Amino acid sequence: MIEIVINNWTVSRVLEVVQDLRAKGLEQGTDFDFGYYPSYFDDFGGTIRQRHTVFTFYTESMATWFTIAYV
Repeated sequence: MIEIVINNWTVSRVLEVVQDLRAKGLEQGTDFDFGYYPSYFDDFGGTIRQRHTVFTFYTESMATWFTIAYV
């Protein structure tokens, strides 16, 4: 399982890429998964989390192909 973290992609960009992956025949849950995490600011602790997306691939070859094609 290989995780690829991408910072600052908008939700629309993430969904566009996911739709493209599905159109290429990849199956979510079998070939890949993803999670989108919006930016977050904690007033109490002063912590800031930058928006990011985590794509998880279950084979190294798919992760390599994704990195070359989209990142």
